[in-house]
Amino acid sequence: MAREENFKEELRSQDAPRNLNRHEAAGYPYSQSLKMLLRRLKVVTTKQDDKFANLLVAVGEFGTFQRRLVALTFIPSILSAFFMFADHFVFTAQKPYCNTSWILAVGPNLSEAEQMNLTIPRAPNGSFLTCLMYLPVPRNLDSIIHFGLNDTDTCRNGWIYPDAKKRSLINEFDLVCGMERKKDTPQIVFIAGLLIGSLVFGLITDKMGRYPAILLSLLGLIIFGFGTAFVNSFHLYLFFRFAVSQSVVGYSISSISLATEWLMDEHRAHAIILEHCFFAVGTVLLTGIAYSLPHWRLLFLVGGVPAFPLISYIWILPESPRWLMMKGKVKEAKQVLCYAASVNKKTIPADLLDQLPRKVTKASVLDFCKNRQLCKMMLVMGCVSFTISYTYFALTLRMTALDVSLYFSHVFPGIMEVPARLCCRFLLQKIGRKWSLAVALLQAVIWCLVLLFLPEGLKSVKVLVLTLGEVSLAATATVLFIHTAELLPTVLRATGLGLVSLASAAGAILSLTTIRQTLSLLPIFFCCVSAIAGFSVSFLLPETQDQCLSDSLDHSSQMGNKVGDMTTEDTSSDDMSEEAAKNTVLNAQILKLDPYPVSSTALGRINEGEADSQAP
Repeated sequence: MAREENFKEELRSQDAPRNLNRHEAAGYPYSQSLKMLLRRLKVVTTKQDDKFANLLVAVGEFGTFQRRLVALTFIPSILSAFFMFADHFVFTAQKPYCNTSWILAVGPNLSEAEQMNLTIPRAPNGSFLTCLMYLPVPRNLDSIIHFGLNDTDTCRNGWIYPDAKKRSLINEFDLVCGMERKKDTPQIVFIAGLLIGSLVFGLITDKMGRYPAILLSLLGLIIFGFGTAFVNSFHLYLFFRFAVSQSVVGYSISSISLATEWLMDEHRAHAIILEHCFFAVGTVLLTGIAYSLPHWRLLFLVGGVPAFPLISYIWILPESPRWLMMKGKVKEAKQVLCYAASVNKKTIPADLLDQLPRKVTKASVLDFCKNRQLCKMMLVMGCVSFTISYTYFALTLRMTALDVSLYFSHVFPGIMEVPARLCCRFLLQKIGRKWSLAVALLQAVIWCLVLLFLPEGLKSVKVLVLTLGEVSLAATATVLFIHTAELLPTVLRATGLGLVSLASAAGAILSLTTIRQTLSLLPIFFCCVSAIAGFSVSFLLPETQDQCLSDSLDHSSQMGNKVGDMTTEDTSSDDMSEEAAKNTVLNAQILKLDPYPVSSTALGRINEGEADSQAP
C-alpha cells in the first residue's frame, strides 16, 4: 500500500505541471477558474454534510424513478388549471327577456317574435326592455292586438333567452335583472377556498405526510370537480367551487413538497418549472374546450373524466423519505429508498442506510413566530407572494375593462407563460434563486410603470403590456415557489408553502374587492408601489442554490449565517495572488475536479501498482 501511495503521489506531481501549462497556454483566466472551483468545492462539501443527499446520489440523482415521479405531476397540474379558471367560461353573457307565456293561453299560435312584440315594452330606441313585461289582462287576442297593453311590472314568471347560443350559469339559474352581482361571487368564493385550503392542507401535509395529502386533494378534484356538473342550484355550485379550490391548492403544496424532497439541485427546480408549465397548458386546453362546448355542464364533465385514472396514484405514488425520517419512521424510509434504487437499478450501501437519524423532530406552526430567522423569511416571502397575486389580478381586471375577448385573454398569456417559465431555468442556473426572483420582480415593476405612463387610446399596446406583465408575474411565482420550498425545513415545508399561498389568496381577494371599484390609474399605481416593495425585500432572502435542504429548525436558522460566510469567501477570493490561484487549480486537478483526464499509460501504471500490492 505504501508503494501504491508513493506512486500516485509521483503521478500527481508529474501531471500537475502539464495541466497547469494547458491553462497557461490557453490563457485561462485564474479568477474565473478559481470562482468555479471554489463553487464546486462548496457543493461537494455541502453534499458531504447532508447525509440524505448522499443517499439520493446512491439511489440515482435523476433516474427512472425520479423521472416517473415528475411525470406523475403533469396530469393533476393540467386539471388544477382547468378547475381553477372554469368560472370565467360558465358565465357567458346572455340577453334576457321576461317570460310572457301567459299570452299563449289566448293566442296559442303566436310566434316568439309576435309574443314578445305584444307583451314586452320597448325602450325609446325601439329595442325590447329586458327586465319589464306587460301584465296579463282578461281580454281576447284581437282586443290585445287592437288596443295593446299598458300596465308594466318586473318579470314574474322567469326569463327567456332567445339569442343564447350556449347554456351558461346565467340562463341556468337566471342571474339577471338585479342578480348580476352574483356573477362575481364564485370567483371570490373560490379564492376564499384557496385561502382556507392553504392553511388546512399545509398542516395536513406536514402532519400526515405528502402521500396522503396528494391523494386527498386528488379525491377532492374527482368528487367536487366532476360533481359540479350535476349541481341543481347556484348555492350548491358555490359550495362545490369552494371545495374544489381547496383541492387545487392542496395538490400544489403537497406535490411541490414531494418533488423538492425527492430531487436534488437543478432537477428540483426543473420539476417545479415543468409542473407550472403544464398548469399553463391546462389553461390553454380549458379555453379551447370551453369555446367548442355548448353547455357549461359538459365543461365540467370533460374536465372531470381525466381525474378518475388518478386513483391509480394510490399504488404508484411514493412517500417522501425525508418526511418519514423526520417523523422517526426509519424503516419506512429505508423501504422507499430501496424501492427507488431498485427502479433505478442501483444498490444503496448498507452503511449509508444505517446513518439515517432515528430521532423524531417536532415542530408546529407557532415556530414561525418563535424562530427569528424563519419568521423573517416568512414575512419576506409572504410580502412577495401578496405582491405577485395582487398585481396579477389587477392586470387581469384591467384587461377585462378593455373589452378584450375572453378567449384571447386566456390563450395568449397561457401560451407565453410556458417559454417564460422555461427561461427561469437558465436564470436559476446562472444567477441563483435570490437574484432570479429579483430579476423577475424587476420585470413586473417595469411593465407596471410602462402601463402607468401609456397615453389613452393605445388599446393594442396596453393589451400587449398587460400580457407581458401577467407573464412576468407568472414566472416570478414559479421562482418564488422554488425558493420557498428550498428555504423551509422539512418539518414545516408544507405549512410554510401554505402560509405563502395564503398571502397570495389574500392579495387576490383584496384586488378583486377594491380594484373593481375604480377604473382609474390609481390601482396601477398601487401595483407599482407593491411591486417595488416586493423587489426591495426580496434581497433579504438567503441564497439556496447548491445548498443542502434543511430538515430541522436548527439547520434552517443557521442558513442565513452560512450563506453570508460563503458570500464573504467568494468576495475575498478575488484578492488572492496569482500563485494562490495556480495552487488552487493544481489541488483541483489532484481532487479530480477538473475535467482533464489522466493518460492511459498512467492508468496502466496505477493498475499494475494495485495488482502488485494485492499479490501474496
